[in-house]
Amino acid sequence: MTSRACLFGVVLAIAANAQPTIGNCNVFPANSVWNAPVDTLPVAANSLTLTTSVGLSKTMHADFGSGLYQGAIIGIPFVTVAGTQTKYPVSFDIADESDVGPYAIPLNTTLEGGSDRHAIAVDTDNCILYELWAASPGSNNWTAGSGAIFDLKSNALRTDGFTSADAAGLPIFPGLVRYDEVASGQIQHAIRLTVPNTQKAYQWPARHYASNNTSTSVPAMGQRFRLRSNFDVSTYPSDVQVILRALQKYGLIVADNGSAWYISGAPDSRWDNSHLSMLSKVLGSDLEAVDDSVFMVRSSTGQAATCDSNDDGVVNATDVQAALNRILTGGSCGLLDLDGNGACSVVDLQRVINKSAGGPCKVGP
Repeated sequence: MTSRACLFGVVLAIAANAQPTIGNCNVFPANSVWNAPVDTLPVAANSLTLTTSVGLSKTMHADFGSGLYQGAIIGIPFVTVAGTQTKYPVSFDIADESDVGPYAIPLNTTLEGGSDRHAIAVDTDNCILYELWAASPGSNNWTAGSGAIFDLKSNALRTDGFTSADAAGLPIFPGLVRYDEVASGQIQHAIRLTVPNTQKAYQWPARHYASNNTSTSVPAMGQRFRLRSNFDVSTYPSDVQVILRALQKYGLIVADNGSAWYISGAPDSRWDNSHLSMLSKVLGSDLEAVDDSVFMVRSSTGQAATCDSNDDGVVNATDVQAALNRILTGGSCGLLDLDGNGACSVVDLQRVINKSAGGPCKVGP
């Protein structure tokens, strides 16, 4: 029998999962569905139907940029605040589905233009995200349509059926394209997407719908899309290439009703709008819907699980060894926590072994 000491000696280099950050905070755990690559997932069986409903000839649009458009900033702004930021009470129109608060959003926070008027703040000391929809500041308080508070250290989702500051009941900030991450050369998360028509339905990780349309030919809230792998990104400027590669690897999540193939980002004076406009060369026919249900451990958590520990596209002895090492050392199981019990166990190990032998990667309790 192989000794414990020998097993410790076979410590393989396991690549850390890519993870976006803001200040000193990770934007959700490494195994969040927001941070999970979808480039190797199967195409959804109804992909063509869904992309056709949004528009095969419709062009992609960066709904963010520099400067002003019709007097308003371009994109969804956010601010970072310290843990000492004053927290203000909020009066909600949809109080029964909103987090009570108070909210650490400064009253002079720049709001998104248009009717959505999102107000977003990230407490980078405590890693807490505060988001409001249809927000208006008062002298010492906010009024808003709805709002939600997210612990960036947790994969917890909203209560099933609850909205947030977004129609899908999801956080907004994790899906924004930010200038600093593009400048770093890598976006490491899915991107927020709007489409004109959605179902009266939602799918994991979404928690809420905003439609009376019962047709299954249109996307549900939470539907994941991606840019096809054979789309040639090499002819685009380097900053746009970063966005396109993220669309291929991490894809898009339908989060709200709006214009077709509009992707969300934060406004920044450093954006080159002429470069961003080149995203209009991407057509709906260049996109495909994917089936990310294989990630779901259980519907109440945004944790994404996979048997591929190092994201190299195959499950083999390296992944088996990774699971074994983590069991022996008591380390975090990360994506290999396949049964979602918070620990590495022989159940997780057996599932990785089964997948490496050609079987399915079983995820869930």
